[in-house]
Amino acid sequence: MSTLQLALSSSASSSYSLFFSPLSKRNALNSLLFYKRRRRLPLSHSHSHSHSHFTPHFLRPRLLSSVAASENGAYNNSSPEIAKSFDFASEERIYITGLDDRWESQGYFRPNFDRGSDPFVVSMPPPNVTGSLHMGHAMFVTLEDIMVRYHRMKGRPTLWLPGTDHAGIATQLVVERMLASEGISRAQMSRDEFTKRVWQWKEKYGGTITNQIKRLGASCDWTREHFTLDEQLSQAVIEAFIRLHEKGLIYQGSYMVNWSPSLQTAVSDLEVEYSEESGHLYYIKYRVAGRSDFLTVATTRPETLFGDVALAVNPKDERYAQFIGQMAIVPQTFGRHVPILADKHVDKEFGTGVLKISPGHDHNDYFLARKLGLPILNVMNKDGTLNDVAGLYSGLDRFEARKKLWAELEETGLAVKKEPHTLRVPRSQRGGEVIEPLVSKQWFVTMEPLAEKALQAVEKGELKIIPERFEKIYNHWLSNIKDWCISRQLWWGHRIPVWYIVGKNNEEEYIVARNADEALEKAHKKYGKDVEIYQDPDVLDTWFSSALWPFSTLGWPDLSAEDFKKFYPTTMLETGHDILFFWVARMVMMGIEFTGTVPFSYVYLHGLIRDSQGRKMSKTLGNVIDPLDTIREFGTDALRFTLSLGTAGQDLNLSTERLTSNKAFTNKLWNAGKFILQNLPDKNDVPAWESLLSNQFDCEDSVLNLPLSECWVVSKLHLLIDSATASYDKFYFGEVARETYDFFWGDFADWYIEASKARLYHSGGKSVAAVAQAVLLYTFENILKLLHPFMPFVTEELWQALPNRKLALIVSPWPQTQLPRNTSSIKKFEILQALVRAIRNARAEYSVEPAKRISASVVASNEVIQYVAEEKEVLALLSRLDLQNLHFTNSPPGDADQSVHLVAGEGLEAYLPLADMVDISAEVERLTKRLSKMQKEYDGFKAKLSSPKFVEKAPEDVVRGVQEKAAEAEEKINLTKNRLAFLKSNILVSN
Repeated sequence: MSTLQLALSSSASSSYSLFFSPLSKRNALNSLLFYKRRRRLPLSHSHSHSHSHFTPHFLRPRLLSSVAASENGAYNNSSPEIAKSFDFASEERIYITGLDDRWESQGYFRPNFDRGSDPFVVSMPPPNVTGSLHMGHAMFVTLEDIMVRYHRMKGRPTLWLPGTDHAGIATQLVVERMLASEGISRAQMSRDEFTKRVWQWKEKYGGTITNQIKRLGASCDWTREHFTLDEQLSQAVIEAFIRLHEKGLIYQGSYMVNWSPSLQTAVSDLEVEYSEESGHLYYIKYRVAGRSDFLTVATTRPETLFGDVALAVNPKDERYAQFIGQMAIVPQTFGRHVPILADKHVDKEFGTGVLKISPGHDHNDYFLARKLGLPILNVMNKDGTLNDVAGLYSGLDRFEARKKLWAELEETGLAVKKEPHTLRVPRSQRGGEVIEPLVSKQWFVTMEPLAEKALQAVEKGELKIIPERFEKIYNHWLSNIKDWCISRQLWWGHRIPVWYIVGKNNEEEYIVARNADEALEKAHKKYGKDVEIYQDPDVLDTWFSSALWPFSTLGWPDLSAEDFKKFYPTTMLETGHDILFFWVARMVMMGIEFTGTVPFSYVYLHGLIRDSQGRKMSKTLGNVIDPLDTIREFGTDALRFTLSLGTAGQDLNLSTERLTSNKAFTNKLWNAGKFILQNLPDKNDVPAWESLLSNQFDCEDSVLNLPLSECWVVSKLHLLIDSATASYDKFYFGEVARETYDFFWGDFADWYIEASKARLYHSGGKSVAAVAQAVLLYTFENILKLLHPFMPFVTEELWQALPNRKLALIVSPWPQTQLPRNTSSIKKFEILQALVRAIRNARAEYSVEPAKRISASVVASNEVIQYVAEEKEVLALLSRLDLQNLHFTNSPPGDADQSVHLVAGEGLEAYLPLADMVDISAEVERLTKRLSKMQKEYDGFKAKLSSPKFVEKAPEDVVRGVQEKAAEAEEKINLTKNRLAFLKSNILVSN
């Protein structure tokens, strides 16, 4: 039997209220998660004593036979464990292991063209092969899986193509650390030996992240999984490099890059994180040549003064106008002269208003020097030590040199002062070291012509970015794009397909080829048979291969590849907004360049996941939430549902309260399934099943002829299907989740399941019960379909436990839209709901025992009485009324003066005899004591407010607080007095 069916067998003798809990608890829990929602009153939950003698035999709770369970196909579980709630351990069973209808083993994740021809294709953002699951992964997996599962159920062939990234720097670091633990340094190994060890590491540990993504329920086509260093993808990378080089878009040159001294490589902008740190501003005197004057410069990095090529001042700064055009002497350089220039970009307010220009070690200085035609002077080696240009400081580490230089400037009188200053320090995302802006010979891609086409794609509507506001950021970045440094000084990655000629200048004489044999053949033709060649030692930036991901994974550059023809261009690219520039835009540019087509039609950008206080998750703060720990405690479905509630592009605050709330939602679904299965006919009761299945809800008459409660819930369901489908199509996943949650819990569970008990457990005949059974089953199975993309595990398990399931839920057709609905019935049932709420409020107000049934007279027009009276059993059940003393009339009853009068709505009232509800004398005594206590509290507040000392001396907010408490107390006193007067008048009447 399935886990659910086992649970049902265990609870056969339990009360019918097995899955209903007081709503007040649930509402308090979910107020943390959802927007403003209508308040719901607690349902009664003491049903067990009142139904058994009304229940026809074939409707009583029963044991589901193992035969019935096996007929449902998959998901049979021989475990004897009794599950009162959904067992998270079954999630992996549903996904992977075993036979029958498990998702992966049955091939449900592969695209199926049987029901449609327009594919929905998503390329998974490849996580680093070194990685382990974090909430960012959980977010993208959840959102992409929602899209894929929805379109699969809609009948579209779906391909969610997974894979991992070789992560050049990160992986090399991991392996180097592993080798260091063995006492081995990379410097002691050959390149081939090192890369062999990396591949061994990858084979052993590289699948960790993939298995963790599967744990989230990702319905990827794992038969098409790729790795960025796969043979086919590597060939695509080489082809892309060669084609760009042939068009003159790839070139070699010495330019400013982000340099990692410990890793000995250039790193991308994305791999540099800026942190606000405490530092100093150093004030240094520069003597003006030929004069006794000095110019004072403020700098955060005094050690770079050896690379100064000029001083600059603002031309409008009168303090320095007389020095423009003269020369300054750089301290500690044995008298090296640099010009004093004027430039409007110099900030007069920063420091002293005099800027030292060190173009070899500052990005802004570099571009200023190129604009002014100044030389580039580098004073640093690639390991972070100063070179020979620094003279006596040569060989010192950059930070040691700073200390020594400042001490010597103080000795020579050229140090003015050192003051605290907050620095914006660039640090390596990988190792945490301070990144050095450094001029280095690298390979670059000319980006401007590529960016122009990518801009046009958005302008023409060929590419839609969600949310739309990110189009401005996309356009701004591409309109101000810089050339892309694509070379990295690493051993792990795609080797640059360039070979140099031994003995030739490698900046002028090189060969670009697809492999070493082709390179040697070209060299022989150009330089003769005796020539020797060697390959460029650098590898390509990891982002270069990632930029080809949407088409390289489908077989490009082979345009005849079956997958390329079927699935390119892809449909959707979903990722975090923080890599819109570094990955998304580059994919767009490369896709247009190499295929002539935008690689995807939509870009959906999600926000960051923050903690409950809105802070970014970090190990330093200790607020990192591990998805795997979360899954173990709350289940995958609860985690996914919580993450889905965000809005595109907006950050999401995650808390245990939200997760707890949605775990409760998972259990509520589970228990609803238990209730429905308990109240379906036995599988051998053929007439009962024929009667049940004869109810269809896809034509207007079938809905209009339903009883009010059933017509209401089916109509509301059909409206929900339309609304949810429209939201799915617009990628408004949070809206789908909230709407479906509200319908399931607020309408179906709180109201219809409770109302259905009037059909199932009271005398009304099998036909009435069959209608309720059909509506329960029909509504629930459609709820499962709507929720499946969000909560795949619990919905699939419940679906498989329902009778007559021919297909697994993952491949079941999506509900039809535009199904019939009766708005009149919706309004009528809402009136009935208003009456129930009014009666419940009155019961609560008078502290009527939950189990006690009371009399009532309902007063309304003939039209309202007609449909309310038809639902009298529902009204009596939901309001705990005595059905034998429930009357419907056009005018107030004779005992109206001795009754609690309720107005449920215009033209609908109810009278509840007070004697039925309370012991009037005891209530008068209780309220009298309560009134006396409230009067004392009120008098205390008034005494404070009448005291001039308090009003004049107490803080304004304290005085206001007392005033508010006094007003509230006065209101309560008046209400209690009115209640007492009403009760006392009833005592007089009864006497």
